[in-house]
Amino acid sequence: MAELRLSARQTADFELLANGGFAPLDGFQGRADWESVLERMRLADGRPWPVPITLGSSQGRIGETLVLRAPDETVLGALTVEEVYERDLLHEAEAVYRTTDESHPGVAALLLESARTVAGPIEVRALPRHPEAVSRHLLTPMEARREFNERGWRTVVGFQTRNPIHRAHEYLTKAALEIVDGLFIHPIVGETKSDDIPVETRLRCYEVLIERYYAADRVVLGANPAAMRYAGPREAILHALVRRNYGCTHFIVGRDHAGVGSYYGSYDAQRIFDEFDDGELGIEPLFFEHAFFCRVTGEMATPKTSPGGPEDRVFLSGTKVRELLLRGERPPEEFTRPEVADILIEAMNARAPEPAGMHRE
Repeated sequence: MAELRLSARQTADFELLANGGFAPLDGFQGRADWESVLERMRLADGRPWPVPITLGSSQGRIGETLVLRAPDETVLGALTVEEVYERDLLHEAEAVYRTTDESHPGVAALLLESARTVAGPIEVRALPRHPEAVSRHLLTPMEARREFNERGWRTVVGFQTRNPIHRAHEYLTKAALEIVDGLFIHPIVGETKSDDIPVETRLRCYEVLIERYYAADRVVLGANPAAMRYAGPREAILHALVRRNYGCTHFIVGRDHAGVGSYYGSYDAQRIFDEFDDGELGIEPLFFEHAFFCRVTGEMATPKTSPGGPEDRVFLSGTKVRELLLRGERPPEEFTRPEVADILIEAMNARAPEPAGMHRE
């Protein structure tokens, strides 16, 4: 039986297909679904789906069963090949990412894939393995729904993140929590950009923040095994559908959701929801403007609630924060909680290169 070793990104897709996070999909998509998703953000049968979930491979013939292995050699399951077709990767990049610029991390990853594509349902034998820091927070959609039910939550808001939660994120999640029963903080733990904060560090930040600054009985932290695509608006829809499958009734969509660089407008990821009928996605988006610390009121705010002007608003970019951390400087409390800053500084110092001429035995 032929074997196919999956990439990290393909392994993440397999896990969400296997655990129900990508429902209604039960396998890697064929040509009809691929074309329909690109043109209409829908499966061939009309159900909403914004991003292709495909398996590029030079192996596999129609009727053949491929054994699927993770990068660490774990046998995950098998794929029964029902279809083999060629994807136009540049067309896919333009449709999904709105660009063919290889500087875009999602486009760069896509163009490394094989255009030859195999499709068919998967058989699941095992889920991918994760580091202990991640695995202790992993919940399948069924497990998440059970947890929400045991807590008596009828309404749950999901929050997507790939970064440590700073004060603006904290403000948005707490504002959303005021109108629902519970908050599901569901960070991406799959493949991200090389300059993103490592997943173990991010999880420590979430843990300490929830412990000290949230009502613990109103928050669940779960790890989302997905890989980031940085597809901006389309990925916002994908993130919402995944959280629907995990049992969320609401989903937070902020400024530049799933964006990177300047490829998307600040609120394009909110406007794309207008392309679907009310209730069609099975989850209600909650739209928020960019939050900041307001010097006039001495608290977090948005342009809707701050009486101050631009000069009274404290914004810090991720780049600026990384520069502060690299110098061992603490980001201001207007931006991040001190306990989170401590974790980030410690992690940044541990990653800092040694001075020239220094080495360890």
